[in-house]
Amino acid sequence: MYSKTLSIFFLIGLLSEFSYGQKENKFFRQDYTYIEASKSFYKMHTAPKNFADAKRGCALEGAGLFYPENTDEAIAVTSFWKTTQPSITWIYAGISASIAKGVFETIDHKLVSKMYNNWHPGEPNDALDIEDCGWMQKDGTFWDGRCDIKYPYICKKTLQTLEWDRNCNKSNLDYTFNKDIGKCYKFHTTPLTWSEAYAVCSAEQSHLAVITKKSEANYLAYLKKSTPEPRAEGNYLRGLFHVGFHNRMKEGWQTVKGTPLTNDAEVWYGQYQPGANDPEQCGAMFFNGLLTQINCDLRSFFICEHEGVSALPGEEENYF
Repeated sequence: MYSKTLSIFFLIGLLSEFSYGQKENKFFRQDYTYIEASKSFYKMHTAPKNFADAKRGCALEGAGLFYPENTDEAIAVTSFWKTTQPSITWIYAGISASIAKGVFETIDHKLVSKMYNNWHPGEPNDALDIEDCGWMQKDGTFWDGRCDIKYPYICKKTLQTLEWDRNCNKSNLDYTFNKDIGKCYKFHTTPLTWSEAYAVCSAEQSHLAVITKKSEANYLAYLKKSTPEPRAEGNYLRGLFHVGFHNRMKEGWQTVKGTPLTNDAEVWYGQYQPGANDPEQCGAMFFNGLLTQINCDLRSFFICEHEGVSALPGEEENYF
């Protein structure tokens, strides 16, 4: 008992040391830049999106749509902006008056009037009664504008909120690690098309799950049982999950990693692998772990995968 207690305290200490060390290393994602002045990470998205999609895009990366919390941060980030993307004049700021007209709040519901509040003279004016989202210029001033116009945007992740999953070697985005398989998985329960699901996994620096053997299929079927499955709106395939194989380019079936499909007959529904001329060109998994092909445009839940710590030879478990 004494030895077990010591082991638990050692493990807690090891995890705490790793978490602290990760913050000391000041790393979130390779595509984010750390700015010491604000102790936060930033990424400029140059592909324009409307306000809602920009906000959603940041959330998919485990971050939030940027707004300056104070003058020092505004100066630091606009300097980063001018240095990295000098041709971009406007971005969306993470502020809007979407809940109540004229009441501008941040994306986490703080009143802008009580924070960084550098409005351009005459703003906000809600011209034509349709300007409910915050735009920001390189000089650090806010303007109010329409929410449907597409602009670049900056995502932000604070060092304070950074949680690191040492098993998955990534910021914590609710992935489940399997030490025997050496992979991390996440079930997404918002139904999307196969391509949309592919994009979501990519935003999380992962990919649609690639199933190469029966033990992986069995584990995902086992994991699915413990995953809440809300009733989503609209039409979607129930009992099926988009996974990582396809023939979208008409170049033969392959995984999203560019590798051949598994030839383990036990993994395929009806022990049948898809053929080159099958009309359905995307991969899916039944709730019981069996693989099949489906129409790429049909909406379904999906599974993302991220590489974790590899299992030692002979240590894999069976999930039946």
